[in-house]
Amino acid sequence: MPDTNPLIESLSDQLAANIARWTHGVEELDTAINGLSFYRRDNPTACSVCVVEPSIALVVQGLKSMALGDDVFEYDRYRLLITSLDLPAQMQVLEAKQQQPYLGLVLKLDLGVMSELMMQTSYHAPASSSKRGMLLGYTTPELLDACKRLVELLDDKDSMPVLAAQIKREIFWRVLNSEQGAQLRQIVAVGGQGLRINRAINWLKTNFATQHSIDALAELAQMSKSSFHHHFRELTSISPLQYQKRLRLLEARRLMLSENIDAANAAYRVGYESPSQFSREYSRFFGNPPKRDRELIRES
Repeated sequence: MPDTNPLIESLSDQLAANIARWTHGVEELDTAINGLSFYRRDNPTACSVCVVEPSIALVVQGLKSMALGDDVFEYDRYRLLITSLDLPAQMQVLEAKQQQPYLGLVLKLDLGVMSELMMQTSYHAPASSSKRGMLLGYTTPELLDACKRLVELLDDKDSMPVLAAQIKREIFWRVLNSEQGAQLRQIVAVGGQGLRINRAINWLKTNFATQHSIDALAELAQMSKSSFHHHFRELTSISPLQYQKRLRLLEARRLMLSENIDAANAAYRVGYESPSQFSREYSRFFGNPPKRDRELIRES
């Protein structure tokens, strides 16, 4: 990739101006277009834990990093982040300032639409060199132009219901047929290992507070226990048990902040039987005990 590309710079600047207008006074905005969100930060941020949904994430101004296990992905207006599964990760805005804030957009992937697009063509992407459910791709003028047209629909309410779905299909198509699209195709492919792991992940997302066994998850994914465990870790960088634990801790943190409940009740709500065990695991994961962590977040 070249160090600079005038067309990418121009399209990114146009997107940045539009996103800056929509995010004036707010850090995050879920737009009127289903699955499209904007993000803004006026200063660099500390590292924070989140669950990244299947999506493509573009930075049109600034620099951001996302860490999945030992893999760190830095992306800017020349690189985009592609996430094919729900993944607990750590994110950080690296470059942002008041006069030139970090600006980005995220478009959630519709795996059903992407599967349909794959069935409409005999095109075969080259084999993927990545086994992770998260990877970096290169931004192209064609992709940025489609994203620009999608964002512009927010000012054209009459056209939005008709054109938004078409433009999103174009964006999905361009990502599927990019150099990095092979991993997405493996996830979307009916009967593929990625889709089977995704089935187990979706179950964990909605049942993380209940006990489960690897045998039951492997059966749900229609895989042997050893194969399931291997491919789950390969895609997510963590084991199914660690995945469930992170979902529980993230939900407990959300409950303490948004519903103002204490740590013990949050622990029971997310499936812990021992508040002391919850506190130990919370401290290891977030770096501070639950009460202190909540105080620090509210102060900031």
